[in-house]
Amino acid sequence: MKLWQKSFEISKEIENFTVGKDREMDVFLAPHDILGSIAHITMLETIHLLTGEELNILKKELIALYRETEQGNFVIEDGVEDVHSQVELMLTRRLGEVGKKIHSGRSRNDQVLLDLKLFIRKEIETTVHLVKALFDTLIQLSEKYKQVLIPGYTHYQIAMPSSFGLWFAAYAESLVDDLITLQAAYRVANKNPLGSAAGYGSSFPLNRTLTTQLLGFEQLNVNVVYAQMGRGKTERIVSQAMANIAATLAKLAQDVCLYISQNFGFISFPNELTTGSSIMPHKKNPDVFELVRAKCNKLMALPNEITLITANLASGYHRDLQLIKENFIPAFEELNNCLNITNYAINQIIVKEDILEDKRYEHLFSVEVANELVLKGTPFRDAYRIVGEQIENNTFNPPKKVHHTHEGSIGNLKNDVIASEMDKVLKNFPFEQVNQAIHKLLQID
Repeated sequence: MKLWQKSFEISKEIENFTVGKDREMDVFLAPHDILGSIAHITMLETIHLLTGEELNILKKELIALYRETEQGNFVIEDGVEDVHSQVELMLTRRLGEVGKKIHSGRSRNDQVLLDLKLFIRKEIETTVHLVKALFDTLIQLSEKYKQVLIPGYTHYQIAMPSSFGLWFAAYAESLVDDLITLQAAYRVANKNPLGSAAGYGSSFPLNRTLTTQLLGFEQLNVNVVYAQMGRGKTERIVSQAMANIAATLAKLAQDVCLYISQNFGFISFPNELTTGSSIMPHKKNPDVFELVRAKCNKLMALPNEITLITANLASGYHRDLQLIKENFIPAFEELNNCLNITNYAINQIIVKEDILEDKRYEHLFSVEVANELVLKGTPFRDAYRIVGEQIENNTFNPPKKVHHTHEGSIGNLKNDVIASEMDKVLKNFPFEQVNQAIHKLLQID
């Protein structure tokens, strides 16, 4: 079944090539397509394109279909082109001619735009909760190990004293900024494109404000041409925000892979979190973090891929846009899995507490010693020279203590401030309002 079917049959080769993976990807969009249809028919009744009785019949059946998607029972049949066609086909089978009325005032173009935005909203909500869970773990670990010193590095050379408190909290604060960008992406997605039809509006007197309210959107994509131009752009903006989270996870995973190695030896994990070698009995490999690193690096490529697909397209719909679904839709599951497994594993980290007793790290304290001389009246440049000469002459024997007191340093982490910033960001996601609107939409009057 094709919504555009005419009096001729399209070549099977052409059909297979053009449909591609659309059926597979559209299963993820099914509940959102149904929600969009419920909002649309509710609006159609207000402009007298449906009777009250027809609305009740259609809405009841659409809600039943929605419950089927929740239970994993929705499939797109062979020969059916996409989710929009499948929903209309099922309604027509079950209800007869009234099932065909749901498409009035719509195009598949604004349907898929809407489906993607509803999908994005829901997936972002899941991602935000997983980011918050990892954030909480990192803050807890930062507080637990804030007194344990480790080397800090620049150029992969030992530089200055750091601490596990600083290390864990750095990634926590990084996640705050990542959610700020994800929030901006959410706002782009949280605009209603329904009613833009094929990108040029409709001669029906559609009430687009009503569908905006019914679906819990913040506002309309006002201009119908721009609504269509948002296809690809929305996915690119969202994928860039996802890439920011992925970059934080990838860097954390890389640190773990370094710190767990014998050449560093700062951390370890329980045996059940590592894997072995087929020939080397001593191996305990951090495969989880290596895979997180690789998967997140792959996610960081997604914005560029979408950019290249859309870069030279004129305004209006183009079939090129279909290809974005294939990697964009699964990207949320990939990122969410990485967040979940990182939180699970990092929660079980084992920290070594006497790392700086090793003589190889004594030069870490050169700045501390130079600063002590400055505090006693020596100009910094002279203090720098004195400490440098001690190091060259092998007479450098520093006390292995640090006395940092300023905000965000070893002795003053300010994790409460970082946590407060996270709370501010979370409060600005309108998840509750959106979920209330969707819950209300699914009620039978």
